[in-house]
Amino acid sequence: MDEKHPFIYQDELATKARAIIRELDLRILPVTDENKKLLGKISRRDIMAISSSVSPIEVKGIMTPVRHIATVEDDAASTVKAMLRVDSWFAPVVSSAEDRTYRGIVGLKDFIEPMMKTNPEKFLKDVSEIMTKRVVTCSPDDEIDNIWRLMQDKRLAGLPVVRDGRLVGVVTQKDLLESGVFRPTFESSKGRFRTSSKISSVMKSDVVAVRPSMKVIKVAKVIVSKDVGRVPVKDEKGKLVGIIDREDIARLLVK
Repeated sequence: MDEKHPFIYQDELATKARAIIRELDLRILPVTDENKKLLGKISRRDIMAISSSVSPIEVKGIMTPVRHIATVEDDAASTVKAMLRVDSWFAPVVSSAEDRTYRGIVGLKDFIEPMMKTNPEKFLKDVSEIMTKRVVTCSPDDEIDNIWRLMQDKRLAGLPVVRDGRLVGVVTQKDLLESGVFRPTFESSKGRFRTSSKISSVMKSDVVAVRPSMKVIKVAKVIVSKDVGRVPVKDEKGKLVGIIDREDIARLLVK
């Protein structure tokens, strides 16, 4: 677990939470009361609903429930299994079931990284054996508004971008936050609302991708070293054939 992961009090401004998430590049920010008791969390998804940099809305007005809460005494593998059941990459850690004092955060990456050193044999499968083959994608010509809604509906933090079946990029929530180009309820970094743009204007084209025959251990190293959530899988012709993310690898490790 990361004991230094920041948190925010429920009565602070939501714009402060947005600034913390942007500046520290966080995916989740736990929310507590004045006694540091865990109440909920704010994610990038929640932050992108804030429509004004001077909005007086407080953190408690946009925070959402935590899908799984761990305690400092919980078994790591059991915690990961519980996180996978609720489709969560992160779990706030509290002192105990009775004492919800916030102590830190544990993420799937925190479980994967040490396992590469202690149990490397668990990573010896080919990527093709655990990757997701039915991938939700978008096109460079899609409107950002529509793809943001798709991400919301499908609970996806990022999408491969394809043209004629070939991988040409990736777009994530982080890209949208950093770009200053948002849907109508978002605003630019200068505080002026912008019209919708194409995915091509915000996507990353220098994508790290792997082949289906690559060993999972190599993908795990990419995910840990580059702190990415997912890696597209393409064939020798550049055609997208799947995607492998932190959940796929964590699920393999706790089978």
